[in-house]
Formats: sequence, C-alpha cells, structure tokens
Amino acid sequence: MIDKLESIKERFEEVSQQIIQPEVVSDSSRYSKLSKEYKDLGRIVEQFEIYQKLLKDIAGTKELIATEKDEELREMAKEELDELVPKVAVVEDVLKELLIPKDPNDSRNIILEVRGGTGGDEAAIFAGDLFRMYQRFFERMGWRSSIMDFTEGTNGGYKEIICKVEGEDVYGKMKFESGVHRVQRVPQTESQGRIHTSAASVAVLPEAEEVDVTINMNDVRIDTFQSSGAGGQSVNTTYSAVRLTHIPSGLVVSCQDERSQLKNKDRALSVLRSRLYEIELKKHNDAISSQRKSMVGSGDRSDKIRTYNYPQSRVTDHRIGLTVYNLPAVMEGDIEEFIEKLRIAENAERMQEGETV
Repeated sequence: MIDKLESIKERFEEVSQQIIQPEVVSDSSRYSKLSKEYKDLGRIVEQFEIYQKLLKDIAGTKELIATEKDEELREMAKEELDELVPKVAVVEDVLKELLIPKDPNDSRNIILEVRGGTGGDEAAIFAGDLFRMYQRFFERMGWRSSIMDFTEGTNGGYKEIICKVEGEDVYGKMKFESGVHRVQRVPQTESQGRIHTSAASVAVLPEAEEVDVTINMNDVRIDTFQSSGAGGQSVNTTYSAVRLTHIPSGLVVSCQDERSQLKNKDRALSVLRSRLYEIELKKHNDAISSQRKSMVGSGDRSDKIRTYNYPQSRVTDHRIGLTVYNLPAVMEGDIEEFIEKLRIAENAERMQEGETV
C-alpha cells in the first residue's frame, strides 16, 4: 500500500505543477480534468501525510521508551503510545477506502426520472411525494435542479417527471436511488380507510456528453407540439415543445419546459443521450454482475429497493436491511443515512474482493 501511496503523492505533485501552467489554464477542458484529479488525489495525499506522521511519532515514542532513564517520562511515553497506535488502524481504513477505484461516472450530473407505477392515482401522488423528497435533498446538498418534462396525475402528483440535477458528485450519491420505491398507506382517494400498497419507479441516469454518445440525427424524428402546463406566455400558444424519437432504439423523449423550441430540443437531446449511455452502462454492469452480485443491487429500475410505511412511520431499505422510524423527516429529504450506508456497503464488498488501485 505504501508504494501505491508514494506514487499517488508523486502524481499529485506533478498535477499541482501542471495546473498552474498558462497553457493548461487557457484550455478549459484540460484544466477542468486536472482540477478534478488534483482534488481527488489531494484527499488521499492528506490522509497519507497524517499516516506518515503517526508512524514517525510512534517510532519516536518507542525509541524514547527504550532509551529514557526517567521512569515518569517513560510512563508518559507509554500513555502517548497507547493513544497513537489505535489511530494508525483508523487512518489505514480511511486510506484503503480512498484507494478503491471510484466509479468514473460518480462526478457526473444526472437526469432523474420518477414515474408512477402500480396503484393508479395513488402511485402518481406517491411519485410526486418522492420527487418533492428529492428536491428537498438537492437543496440540502446545494445542488441545482431543473424540470425538463412532466405529466401530471389526475388527482395530483405525476405520472412522470424528468429533471436535470447539477452539482458535485451527484451521480455518486444518487445512483443508489434507482429502482422501485413502494408505499403503504391509506390513499387520499380511499373512502374506507384501508391501507393500499402502491409503487413508483426511479431512474438515475448519469448525464452523457457528446463524446460519450454520438447520435446520428438522421436516426432521430423530431416533432413539435404545444406546451401543456401552468404558466409561461408560450404555453398553448406556440409549438415550442419538442418530441424526439430515436428510430434504432425506439426511445422517445419530450421536453417542454423552455419557451424556446431550440432549447427544448437541446435538453431533449441531453436526455436521449443519457438514456442511450445508460443502456451501454447497463450492459457493462451486467457483465460485471455475472462475476459478482452486489448486495446493494445493480441500479436496475425494476429492483424493489425501499418501502415507505406511513402507519408505522417506517422506511426500510431492502438491500442492506436498514429500517428507520422517521418517515416524516425522510420525506423532507433526510435520506443521507441511506445513501451513506449503501456507499459503505458497496465499498466493503469491493474491498473484500481486492478492488484497489
């Protein structure tokens, strides 16, 4: 591990010199890439330096114990050694986790899609509740979100809503949310007071760039239509909404949030590109999961991942067996505990399998 850390430190010093060169600063793409590498390596180097200092302090303390004649000083040194030694194991665990290769998609922005599933009107209402939960979480994280397209439910909520989310490591935190979310409660539409089970599906797509997916526009049929929704001078007056149909895959994407047809087309292309990228990503993940099956799931939108039980104020994540009894707080965006423990579970699996750099 030390050899790996030494090479990482050397690379960190190289990048720190490159990043201040005028030709790098003037090249926004290269500068952005090196800045991210500098930040990622910096976290490892910081812990490595703490680790090195601990080892040096331990060696010095042991030498003092072996050579010091004063019994009182030797006892003080022994007490200090007892405090230093456990810290080494803690820092080693941190370093091992930092050395696990990051998913290259973790730093990407995302396209979030929430859809009502089984349960009719109640499923659409629950989809709306889930989307509001995520909006609150985005606010906590300081991320920016913008709705791209939506279809409202008959009695509230959404049959489908799609939004873009931008910020730091968005996909890395949100990727665990992909799957089927189940709710158990008395629906607003239930007159007998019976508890129903409904579901909504969540898809978290890493935003793909043009270099990731090349779309032949000859394969895309473009249709325009009038926007439908609340607000905006162009709503129902101009054909600003855009629908793209990718003929080879059969994927259909609509966008009506912007007043400009051109902007809606660009945003729809972004979603289409991300969906095509997800298809390729799923093929890659399936190839990996044929060799190992992750307890935290594949991110497949058909996996049932979480249940929200309103009568018991209970939320259960079925992948890691985590249950909390603070449903109101969760629905206000307090989902960090789930995300962190899922991340830890994934890292533990990878560490066990020796997936280190």
